Amino acid sequence: MDLGQEYADEGGSAAGERTFDALPAARGGAFARSWWGQAWLKALEDTALDGAQLKLGRRHARAGAVGAVTVRPGRITAVVQDRDHTRHRSDVLLPQVGAADWDRFLDLVADRAGHIAALLDRDMPPVLVEDAAAAGIELLPGIGDLESECSCGAWDHCAHSTALCYQLGRLLDQDPFVLLLLRGRGERELLDELQARNAARAEAAGADAAAERLRPGVPAAEAYAARDILPPLPAAPPPVATPGTPPVLGGGTRPAPGVAVDALEFLIGDAAARAQRLLADALSAWHPDDPPPPVLTPAQDAVRLAAGAPGEAICARLAAGSGRDARGLALAVRAWELGGTAGLAVLEEDWTPAPETLARATDRLAAAWEDGEPRPRLRAAGNRWTVVGGGAQLRYGRDGRWWPYRREDGQWAPAGPASDDPAGAWAGLTAESADSAG
Repeated sequence: MDLGQEYADEGGSAAGERTFDALPAARGGAFARSWWGQAWLKALEDTALDGAQLKLGRRHARAGAVGAVTVRPGRITAVVQDRDHTRHRSDVLLPQVGAADWDRFLDLVADRAGHIAALLDRDMPPVLVEDAAAAGIELLPGIGDLESECSCGAWDHCAHSTALCYQLGRLLDQDPFVLLLLRGRGERELLDELQARNAARAEAAGADAAAERLRPGVPAAEAYAARDILPPLPAAPPPVATPGTPPVLGGGTRPAPGVAVDALEFLIGDAAARAQRLLADALSAWHPDDPPPPVLTPAQDAVRLAAGAPGEAICARLAAGSGRDARGLALAVRAWELGGTAGLAVLEEDWTPAPETLARATDRLAAAWEDGEPRPRLRAAGNRWTVVGGGAQLRYGRDGRWWPYRREDGQWAPAGPASDDPAGAWAGLTAESADSAG
């Protein structure tokens, strides 16, 4: 593996530099809890020749004698104070990963969504390090990889460089990107390169799909003639009685900025429930005759999610993300529960039917009352007929059905399911009025 044996110079690197404030004294316990932090300390302990210096370095680190730690590609630096208050600048050097190896590593991570998700969650799963090692890329240091420089003049790891290594073990627990920066790539640079790779792959996949669509088809007679030599279709998967239990994500690791753990858990549960329903529909006898479900817009899907009663905090996020306030989202949920996408469209769309459609709708509405029956005075506007001076309204949907609406707190709200007959929709409105009066 090309490790690029040149160490970072004193001025840092284009890959970036991070400085961490001095950590408080450690009152007992291990210096590293994560497996990669422990691997870092093992590399130190396997490399250092003087066990007494290791023990003294642990005492320095535990006492809080290590100042602010600066991490740059190939080098970590800090000032360490002895018990007599003498201060020493100490550096620990680690070979950087070469450019070709970084390219292979980034390709490897981009191929596996789980690796990206783990890094974003400040985790470094063993399988990621194993995959990298299999590709010839050693992320964790081994015996002899850690070299030291210290103003105390020691030629091997002294108490000061040892204390610095133990302190870095605590920093690695918080963020494995510190190790990647030390190996030569900062967090922002890594994520930008991964995003560029993913975008390029998506573009290539789209081009391949377009080329596939342009390929000439096979004549039907030829395809039918080959039926006896084609392998049989695989067996259908078994039905799933209930969706799987979503994982609990609040395991103590701080989420990335902008990520709400409760909202993510809700989305995972919703995805499992939808997958179970889609599988049940696909296995049903009537599936071949059913039209595919409509593709929801983000604003429509926000209403569908809110209809699952995810809680006040998640509903507030859904409302803001779909351009609604809390009241608007509540009305949209009611419309969704009464009629799905058609009900939501009637709530939010204001349209005017074509003249011939409008004439037929007006005639049907006029026939909704029997001769001699009291008929309210209606004001027509677009697809809506509103009782003059009253709080009732009928809306004509693009699906040809009539939807009852009622005035609530200054807004029109869905008052019941749709009906093919305006008389039925009106009857629902008057029945609700009678119930409210009673």
